[in-house]
Amino acid sequence: MFEFKFFRNMQYIVKYPKNYRAGEKYPTILLLHGSGSRGTDARRLCKNDFFTVTEYMESFDFVTLAPMCHEDTWFDLWETLRAFALEIPDFEFCDAKRIYAMGPSMGGYAAWQLGMSLPWLFAAIVPICGGGMYWNAERLKNVPVWAFHGEKDTLVLPEESEKMVAAVNAAGGSARLSLYPDVCHEVWLDVYSDEEVFAWLLSNAKK
Repeated sequence: MFEFKFFRNMQYIVKYPKNYRAGEKYPTILLLHGSGSRGTDARRLCKNDFFTVTEYMESFDFVTLAPMCHEDTWFDLWETLRAFALEIPDFEFCDAKRIYAMGPSMGGYAAWQLGMSLPWLFAAIVPICGGGMYWNAERLKNVPVWAFHGEKDTLVLPEESEKMVAAVNAAGGSARLSLYPDVCHEVWLDVYSDEEVFAWLLSNAKK
C-alpha cells in the first residue's frame, strides 16, 4: 500500500508492509533513490527497483519513506531533505529507535551525508555505490554502516566506498564493505535481493 504526500515542495511516498496495523510502531527506512528516478511525479517511484524486489519477500516489516528529488541532485534539496529526515521520528508508525537510511549512487552519497549530518537519528545506514566526505567520517563512529559497491563500477569508483569505510573504522566506528567482483554500477539489485541486509538493519537499534 502506497500513500503519496508532500513535505514542503518535495513529494514523497509511504510504503507500508503487507500486514501493517495502524497504531503499531515499525522500523522505518528512508530510501534515497538514484539519479534515474528524479522527476516530478512520485507515482514513478512505485516502480523503483527497491519496491519491485522487496515486494516479493516473505517477510518485510519495514515502513519505507521515499522522497523524490525534483532537482539535479539531493544536495540541491539538502535543507528540505534534512528537515524531512528530522520529522521521521514523529510519524505515528515510526519506531524512533529503528530509523535507517539507504540509497544507491546519488542516493548513496546522500545516505552517507545524512548519516554524518544526523548521526543521532539513524540506527544504521546502507550506502550503495556512493561516496562522501571521508574527512568528516568520524561523525559516523556510533552509526553502524554496511556499504556496497560493484568492483567493475566505472561511474562511481569503488574507492569512494573504500575511503569512507576506512575512515569510519579509523575513527573507532563499525563499518563494513561488501564488494561484488562481477558487478558494475547497478549493484543495488543484489543488495535489495539480499534478505540478510534487512535482517542486519533490524539487528541495530538506538539505545
